Amino acid sequence: MPHQEQPPPATRALLDRFVTGLLPLAPVAVWAHGSLAGGDYQEGRSDLDLIAVLPRTPTPGTVWRLALLHARLRADPLAPGLHCTYLTPSAAGDTARAHLTWAHERLFRRPVTPVTRRELHTFGRVLYGREPAGLLPPVPDRELAAFVLRDQRDYWRPMVDRPALWTRDEWVDLGLITLARATATVTDGRLISKREALALLPALGAPVPVVEDITARRYGGPRPAPAPGWRDRRAGLTRDYLGPAIDALVASYG
Repeated sequence: MPHQEQPPPATRALLDRFVTGLLPLAPVAVWAHGSLAGGDYQEGRSDLDLIAVLPRTPTPGTVWRLALLHARLRADPLAPGLHCTYLTPSAAGDTARAHLTWAHERLFRRPVTPVTRRELHTFGRVLYGREPAGLLPPVPDRELAAFVLRDQRDYWRPMVDRPALWTRDEWVDLGLITLARATATVTDGRLISKREALALLPALGAPVPVVEDITARRYGGPRPAPAPGWRDRRAGLTRDYLGPAIDALVASYG
């Protein structure tokens, strides 16, 4: 795996508290993926995307202890962004299985996607215990590409037709960034960071004022308030680009 810089002190302190709180449950491993592992982490903005491998299927008592652990971390200002999915060695290879997950300050179940699995194999950060390669089967390129294309076709494309969403920063940001990342994945099998995705977008024909807006908000520090009508104009530019771009990507590689 590539060299990884240490997280900032406040992030490191929260991760240490989390891993220490898990130790009574005898975890097999705790890993980070996403921006913390991939080198694009921004403290206070980025989520902390984690996977913990427990030795056995959580009992109701274990679920209660996990909920209590997360509740005890809530005083930390970074804790709302700490998301963790709980696997077991016997079920780790089942890509369709929904696993216990803490995210958005609640417990629910969701699968570990092929993108997350590939991230873990490529640049996952080991916070405790065993390496991902010893517990997770590799993700074939075809499976990874099929997943990102399906996500573009079945999730993002219908969302383009809901205008109200696209006046919000998070939808503009993730819609364009996810398209660029999907394009890199299906064309040459790469997983790229959000910063790399923003650099790629102009070459893909994305509207430059929107890309500049995203870059300034995410990486450029303080900036003046947007001009009157900018959010509506930005929404139109984004939707006019994303719909045809997703259709073309799916038609070319689907």
